[in-house]
Amino acid sequence: TYVPAPVLSGLVPGQGPTSGGNQVVLTGTGFTGAGAVRFGAASAVFTVNSDTQITATAPAGSGSVPVTVTTPGGTSNGLTYTYVPAPVLNSLVPGQGPTSGGNQVVLTGTGFTGAGAVRFGAASAVFTVNSDTQITATAPPGSGSVPVTVTTPGGTSNSVTYTYTTTPAPTLTDLDPHFGPISGGNTVTIFGTNLTGTTAVHFDAQAASNIVVVGDNQITVTAPAGTNTVVVTVTTPGGTSNAGIGNPYYTYVPQPALTSLIPDTGPATGGTNVTINGTALTYTDQVFFGATPAVFAAISDTIVLATSPPGVGSVPVTIHSPGGTSNSLTYTYE
Repeated sequence: TYVPAPVLSGLVPGQGPTSGGNQVVLTGTGFTGAGAVRFGAASAVFTVNSDTQITATAPAGSGSVPVTVTTPGGTSNGLTYTYVPAPVLNSLVPGQGPTSGGNQVVLTGTGFTGAGAVRFGAASAVFTVNSDTQITATAPPGSGSVPVTVTTPGGTSNSVTYTYTTTPAPTLTDLDPHFGPISGGNTVTIFGTNLTGTTAVHFDAQAASNIVVVGDNQITVTAPAGTNTVVVTVTTPGGTSNAGIGNPYYTYVPQPALTSLIPDTGPATGGTNVTINGTALTYTDQVFFGATPAVFAAISDTIVLATSPPGVGSVPVTIHSPGGTSNSLTYTYE
């Protein structure tokens, strides 16, 4: 009897750990009477389920290898099976949190691509794979100290300990100031409760630097760069602050820019109403004619009305806001 050579059409899964041992389902035709299944040169233990299906146990290996089936009809075509190294978990930040769970934990290590599970002890966590070296997970509820692991097609990582604490989560009640330049770099004082042990402060997703814990009710940080209005959160071993409590909002203000002064001349006695045109003027907090401050009103994001103070000669007019100091335009006293 002439027997056609087997044809291999699918492998599920198409990858697995270098240690082998996982079950791989081979699909195709002509599997009856199969005498060998090979992963590269290594023979696999297998069961012929039907003429179109084989279940094989992957042997140990590395890299990408061709999988073949041999029957009395010959040896099939090869399909690629890839051996994936097991992930390695290096650190957790933070390494502790409230028993209620819910705080964000950043896992760092290697081999996270394709992760299918992150576990805190036996409990599965919701997570996002940021890159091959970083995962952000939401800690599930728990108690005591538990091993955290990452599972990928390459296997399950080593474990790093995460400790559940009964420390209350921080609350954030206010900021000073609530505004700053888009370049960041200014000092922001954060008021709240349970701030002792602060491990991180974020302006939305951007981490603040130079965290100084003044006391359980106050910390100072250096704001990162950003845009628009963002929520500031504080993370301690007790968890992360709730954005729905207090006033944790911080607004990034562009640097003001001036385009014209109308009029740009006036008497030395001052008292002239000057319209200052420009952009990003909403948060104007000072107007200067030279070094002399002027009375003003910010009408819109593009108009400020100012009353010229007394002066002599030609002086630079500038506007200051939380976004910085504007360019200058010349105003002449007659």
